[in-house]
Amino acid sequence: MHIRKNMVQNNEGFTCRKCRAKVDKHPGTSCRNHCPICLYSLHVDLEVPGDRANDCEGLMKPIGFENNKKKGMRIQHQCQKCGFKGWNRIAEDDSFELLCQLSRIPKD
Repeated sequence: MHIRKNMVQNNEGFTCRKCRAKVDKHPGTSCRNHCPICLYSLHVDLEVPGDRANDCEGLMKPIGFENNKKKGMRIQHQCQKCGFKGWNRIAEDDSFELLCQLSRIPKD
């Protein structure tokens, strides 16, 4: 049996390593986990969202988008360093144009 640890509340601003935009903390009650301008993320979480315990720190490229019935609208990211794939919920200030482009990418 797998016991999932709780998410770590880590909502802070940052400078995007991909597009260099200054990103404010998440506008809602969630944690900021990707750039709303270019949608890139960093591979920094290891066991639970927000733990920032992963040494990889590779750029996570947005590669897909879905509207999951249980988890809502999500972006799929793939680490450009180690290949890990993961999902993140979208934020209300994410680039709508880029999300639309992602929705047209065929799933593998």
